[in-house]
Parts: sequence; C-alpha cells; structure tokens
Amino acid sequence: MSLELPTDRLLIREWELDDAEAALRIYGAEEVARWLTPEWQPVTDIDAMRSVLHAWIEAGPNLTPPAGRWAVVRVSDGELVGGLSLKLLPPFEEDFELTWAIRPDLWGQGYASEASQAISDWAFKQGIEELFAVARPDNERAISVARRLGMEWVGETEKYYGMRLQVFRMRPT
Repeated sequence: MSLELPTDRLLIREWELDDAEAALRIYGAEEVARWLTPEWQPVTDIDAMRSVLHAWIEAGPNLTPPAGRWAVVRVSDGELVGGLSLKLLPPFEEDFELTWAIRPDLWGQGYASEASQAISDWAFKQGIEELFAVARPDNERAISVARRLGMEWVGETEKYYGMRLQVFRMRPT
C-alpha cells in the first residue's frame, strides 16, 4: 500500500533502495537489532541492507492491508531517522503489530512516538480495530513509547515469537 504521511517534523514514506546506507545505521546497529524479533540479526553491510530493503519493497503489495513497512524521514533535512511497520503477529496472524526502530544517535527526540502516532491514526482510518505493540520486559524505551502513545498494558505472553513479552494495545479514540 503506497503511503506518504506527513507529521509536524517527519514524513512517513515507502522504502527506496537508495535508503540502504542510512537504513544500515538503524538496522545494522546492535542496540536496535537486540530488541527486534528473535530471528533478526544486525545487517552487516550495505549489500545486505539493500537486499533487506528489496525484500520489503517487493513484499509490500502482497501484505494484508493496511500492513506495510515504511521509512521515517526528518522533514527539515531529509535525513532518514527510522522505520515503522504494521504487520500481522504470529502465530495466528490475526492481530496487527505496530513496530518502530529509530537510529540510536537520535533516541530521545520523540521520533518514535510521533511517527507511531501518525501511522496508528492512519491505520484506524483504514478500518483496523486495534493495534498491538510487544516488547521484551527489559526494553524500557519501547515500553515508554507504548505508554506515550496511550497504549494500555494487557499483560505478558509467550504467544508471540516464542518468548516472554509485554503486550500493549491501542484502539481508536
């Protein structure tokens, strides 16, 4: 699903292969990769990042709407600051998960909250009834973002990804 969604400071847009170098600073960073899904390994070089982006771009049209993966760009200078996704959670693929990843040197500036709020609002306008975010219990940054978004804590589970996770839920207001 093609998307260009502006916020006050950011633009949420489709990934491009030319984003590979900047995306590597996010998805190649150990401090980001350690919090992603268990099978995720830090991307180690530009060619590998380009392959990941190519796979995301190619998969996009086949995802169940409004699922997708998007780049988050700072409007003031065009700098890629992060990525977002809406995807179906395993194992039953019924619940939509909201994910965010921000370049580590830009943590603490509100980009994850701003972009996540915008994509959540957009998803609800597409008819989604609820979104979930899951985080490892010691991922304080992700838990803080979920709370800033107004997500309610619904408990812990090992249902998703085969590991103990905190589960947060958001519904349209």
